[in-house]
Amino acid sequence: MKIKVLGSAAGGGLPQWNCSCANCVAARSSPNGRGVRVRPRTQTQVAVSVDGRTWTLLNCSPDLRAQIEATPEFHSQSPNGARHSPITGAVLTGADIDCVLGLLHLREQQPLDIYSTSTVREIIRDNSIFRMLEQKPEQSKWNLFEANGRFEIALSDGSGRIACRALATGGDLPYYVGRKSTSSNDGAVVGLMLEGSERFAFLPGVWEISDELLSELESCDLLLMDGTFWSDDELIRIQGGGRTAREMGHIPVSGSEGSLERMRGLKRPRKVFIHMNNTNPMLNEVGPEYRQVRETGWEIAVDGMEFVLSQKELEPQRAQSHAELKR
Repeated sequence: MKIKVLGSAAGGGLPQWNCSCANCVAARSSPNGRGVRVRPRTQTQVAVSVDGRTWTLLNCSPDLRAQIEATPEFHSQSPNGARHSPITGAVLTGADIDCVLGLLHLREQQPLDIYSTSTVREIIRDNSIFRMLEQKPEQSKWNLFEANGRFEIALSDGSGRIACRALATGGDLPYYVGRKSTSSNDGAVVGLMLEGSERFAFLPGVWEISDELLSELESCDLLLMDGTFWSDDELIRIQGGGRTAREMGHIPVSGSEGSLERMRGLKRPRKVFIHMNNTNPMLNEVGPEYRQVRETGWEIAVDGMEFVLSQKELEPQRAQSHAELKR
């Protein structure tokens, strides 16, 4: 299984268009600014493939179009000039804007398999703008799965399928929906466990880490884990108000109940934080938070990072920013 991290930031990206926090200032000026070294990042997007030719997206980032153009494997390759895309499907872990807005980049009547819970599909299809995904029959095929349920991602050429399980991670419906989730099993937010010869877990939005979830993750080989906020009151301290990390559906990285502490005993998987908010101090590669994360065995995702999962090894292919890739 091949895994590409096309984007690694939370909603808004890094730098965020209207923010002048220390990270955003450093990302705009230079990755080697005095006392702060922060790499720019686009909004989180991951793609998976078993053959390197057909790709399935995990969520659909608002930055998807730019990420496709920065990745030659995703360019149209039809020999006769007809429309074609190696991207054949998208699995949605929730209905937040930074999970689904990129679907609109895929509206040009290219066949697309979309996988989601019924809750997420209801939210998306209730918005008239997403009717652009259904301009003709069979343009978009919806495949539903249950929270904590199993399903398969079909490969378009019929060569096989990727087995997948949804993992309930807690969390509310998106803020724009205007109502709360009824339970952690209603499908509002899930993580994904992709299972082949090895296992890959993608959890960009985690409200709590249960003992059951920890047991599941101990069996995986690669984990991309919610790293949105360093502390629960991060935005409140920086902005002077707002919601806590947990109120936004994200367990903080630090603290006695944070992900670093809760997952301290997790031994098997290669552990990588993803979906970092622009304010997160662990993005500063010369800061104490960054050192703490690295010293505890975790990595921090950057745009362009790639992995290959095989029976013999988990191989990192590269870790570069899109800016570096363009040079």
